[in-house]
Amino acid sequence: METKNIILELRNSHGLSQEELAERVFVTRQAVSRWENGETVPNTETLKLLSGIFGVSINTILGSPRKLICQCCGMPLEDSLISKEPDGSFNESYCKWCYADGNYTYHDMDDLINVCVKHMADNGFSEEQARIHMKDMLPKLDYWKNHRELGDGGKFEEFKKQLIAEFNALNIEGMPKVEKLNALVGSYVNLAYKLPNGNTVKFLDDSATYLGNQLECMNGRCFGVLANADFMLVASYAKDGADPELLLYRKR
Repeated sequence: METKNIILELRNSHGLSQEELAERVFVTRQAVSRWENGETVPNTETLKLLSGIFGVSINTILGSPRKLICQCCGMPLEDSLISKEPDGSFNESYCKWCYADGNYTYHDMDDLINVCVKHMADNGFSEEQARIHMKDMLPKLDYWKNHRELGDGGKFEEFKKQLIAEFNALNIEGMPKVEKLNALVGSYVNLAYKLPNGNTVKFLDDSATYLGNQLECMNGRCFGVLANADFMLVASYAKDGADPELLLYRKR
């Protein structure tokens, strides 16, 4: 689809007139009309504003001329998987798992490979095939070519270590020791917990990225831990997240 049609479709789907959209991106109604007639294309700064208003990447607005892949893990990217900067703008170079809130979440290639291999093994790859593929692909991606320059001096890894120590200090009966925390997108782990009054509640933002892990399952139930800079959550649940029980939720 061409940019002119995409802007028209997005504008209509958001219930905006040409005048209303023009006001929000600081141009004239005639400028919007020229975009939708294919006479001109928005400049870079205006594309950023349109991206924020419509909740889609600039690449999508331009008709997806580039095939986006995460430059850390190699995942093909669509708008729902693209990471965002702290100001809410899309970072079209990374997925939500590898870059969140201005932080790169993986600083050790082997850690990333171990996480990816588990998912790839569930999608028709043998573990050996997945590991060989990742070891060949990752060094070719921009992040791993430049990760020393992109690093934060170990601050994010120290933050993860602090979270791990805080989880282990909870001494929750039966919960295995937390060894690692991985990036987890809210929509994949946002379970609905039943409250004493019978209502159910979810605590997470589906579009946000958190740090967490599923711990060893025993007697048919697993422990799950999840956190960010503001809170810690511990839960137990059956297979595939069924029958979840909230064990702890507290501010940090």
